[in-house]
Amino acid sequence: MKVQRVEQHHIKLDSEFGKFIDAYCFKSKNLYNYANYIIRQEFITNNNWIRYNKLFEMVKDSESYKEIGSNVGQGTLRMLDKAWKSFFEGMKDWSKNPSKYLGRPKLPRYRPKDGRYVLSLDSNKVKLKNGYVYFAWSPFKPFNNRFKTNAKERILQCRLVPKGSHYTMEIVYEIEVPDCSDTSERIVAIDVGVDNFITMVNNIGEKPIAIKGGAIKSINQYYNKRKAEIQSELKKVNKKDWSKRLQKLSDKRYEMIKFHMHCISKYIIDWCVAHEIDTIIVGHNDNWKQENMGMQNFTYMPYELFFHILNYKSENVGIKYIENEEAYTSGTSFLDGEEPCKNNYNKERRIYRGLFISNKGVEINADVNGAYQIMKKVFPNVKFINGIEGVGLHPTIIKYFGNVNGKILPID
Repeated sequence: MKVQRVEQHHIKLDSEFGKFIDAYCFKSKNLYNYANYIIRQEFITNNNWIRYNKLFEMVKDSESYKEIGSNVGQGTLRMLDKAWKSFFEGMKDWSKNPSKYLGRPKLPRYRPKDGRYVLSLDSNKVKLKNGYVYFAWSPFKPFNNRFKTNAKERILQCRLVPKGSHYTMEIVYEIEVPDCSDTSERIVAIDVGVDNFITMVNNIGEKPIAIKGGAIKSINQYYNKRKAEIQSELKKVNKKDWSKRLQKLSDKRYEMIKFHMHCISKYIIDWCVAHEIDTIIVGHNDNWKQENMGMQNFTYMPYELFFHILNYKSENVGIKYIENEEAYTSGTSFLDGEEPCKNNYNKERRIYRGLFISNKGVEINADVNGAYQIMKKVFPNVKFINGIEGVGLHPTIIKYFGNVNGKILPID
């Protein structure tokens, strides 16, 4: 089975290529705003949505379209059309489930006058040659053979994405991955949190594992503290909310957190491969983005990034990946065979130090209990090799990952 993958190359703003990209992303922004104005006016005035084909005919002779070039301009128009499609899908879902949203979805906005927008090059404009990115589009040819890529057969797309303090060049290509098993017999379930970033349980008789979230939590806390300090200074001196300094701080935080998530996800996948796991289940909360959950750090931890990384790494080795809503898993008892539903929910059984007390008085780690319930929510009749009585009640703790002889390894 073939799937798409994306690799990223960071381009410095002050580099030769960075300055070159910047000029074209500015032109992409101009075309985006011009075309978006046409769509917005038609929608506001006549409640009509101008789709890509008609929009192309309307803007192809404009100065902003000619400046950027036909093939590349079409990429910008397609991304704008996709933004409007997402808006209408959001409106449809909002009308049915308004509680899922903070408010009514808004029309796709204009980009700032001095802003930049993504530049997209399709397979006609960028090729794979001797393991390097080769630009077939004449303006980009001076930068050929500078970027080595993991693509093996061909490059599907190249996206140049403005990130404020730098540009990210995304190379989209295909790889072959093994098919996932049709059955789910050897299963892992994962509960995510703050103090324990992940708690992983299984049905094969191995002890549960908990990876502490202290490193990621510290990065987040430092970022929030420095962000508040810099923004306070900015408002006093320049009456602004954002600056290049803040953007650089945000980019650094993102890369540090992404590094830790790659380490954690690699450990999980390596463990699963070693133990012949065929299915990974991850519990998620639909309201993470909307609710504070009583913990500021919890709200701003990018769990969606972790899910994305774990998903594609599972796919790479042929392990089935399932995300499932975790409602009522933390307050229902796995050891008592309770179904994770509202009627059985009683969070009072969770006590100090993350312990959960079953109705029979047996102590089990609260996150371990929640992870088992996430597994049962997806597979109510899941079989445990040693029976429910033989499952691990308390996890092995991994505090952080360290660099040992050039390799990233867990340190207990």
